Amino acid sequence: MGRSSRKGPYIDAKLIKKVAASQGDTPIKTYARNSQIPPEFVGKHFAVHNGRKFIEVYITEDMVGHRLGEFSVTRTFKGHGRIVKRVIEKT
Repeated sequence: MGRSSRKGPYIDAKLIKKVAASQGDTPIKTYARNSQIPPEFVGKHFAVHNGRKFIEVYITEDMVGHRLGEFSVTRTFKGHGRIVKRVIEKT
């Protein structure tokens, strides 16, 4: 089940304060991956923690309503099984 509509979207209170106080293009560091993106965040740079390092994310209008964690990938895809070409030597 999702969040109740009467409560409204979850936006971290500390994150709102950081956005209001931000100046310039310096990215805003945050661990709040579950925070939704409101229209006030559009045009801002965020550094979202993925469990190991901070991933820089630039917020656009298309991202409004999504979560910050959706744009900071936590797993690295190494690929499926590799096909190894083997040379058959003639004897």
